[in-house]
Amino acid sequence: MKQDYIAVMDSGLGGLSVLRELRRLLPQERYLYFGDSANAPYGTKTVSEVRRLTLAAAEKLQAQGIKALVVACNTATAAAISDLRAAFPDRIVIGMEPALKPAAEHFPKGRVGVMATPLTLREEKFSALLHRFDDTCRIDPIPAPGLVELVEQGKADSPETLDLMLQILGPYVGKLDALVLGCTHFPFAVRAIRAVLGPEVELLDGGPGTARETKRRLAQAGLLYDGPGELILCNSLPGPEILDLSRKLLE
Repeated sequence: MKQDYIAVMDSGLGGLSVLRELRRLLPQERYLYFGDSANAPYGTKTVSEVRRLTLAAAEKLQAQGIKALVVACNTATAAAISDLRAAFPDRIVIGMEPALKPAAEHFPKGRVGVMATPLTLREEKFSALLHRFDDTCRIDPIPAPGLVELVEQGKADSPETLDLMLQILGPYVGKLDALVLGCTHFPFAVRAIRAVLGPEVELLDGGPGTARETKRRLAQAGLLYDGPGELILCNSLPGPEILDLSRKLLE
């Protein structure tokens, strides 16, 4: 089987923010996107549940003929990236890393919030990453339960999302230099986040860095594709509505 797709997977629609960055950087590539919206959110499940769902999705994508797998989900990366690399040693497997390093570099001795799902913040791998920058800046882990669900419902710009961001981020108004968006769903809620925190706080997410790392790894392996580009969208939820919302979020 010809293996020329870049597979991008997420717990639902959040990975579309990463796919958007990939297509900007590598528009000529062929993409196969899978969102597991039927099981979203992953961020409130146990690590073993997330690992099982992630490996099952990866097995299905592998069967389609792929050259690389981008795990466009911080929670799935934290829970299962080692298992995926062990299961698919002959494939390029790329996970998400929150944009904490650039935040710490841009704001030495500053205060940086890291907003993520509860499970991501509990994961040992993620905790170790946070503590790498203890001497560089003050880091505030900020759990954001409920935001993934609103994005999945197409309500990223809704009054409900603004209300939720007021609850979650209200205590940090005027206190943060930067906010790292530690879930790929969160970039779709930037308007509500900005409305609460104001324009002075720098917002960073891992999508652009993940796209650059994907390009680097493909180039290193001699697997860059010259086009024509292609996009296939798939979701574990039945019906056209979820795919229509996916296309809208990619605009």
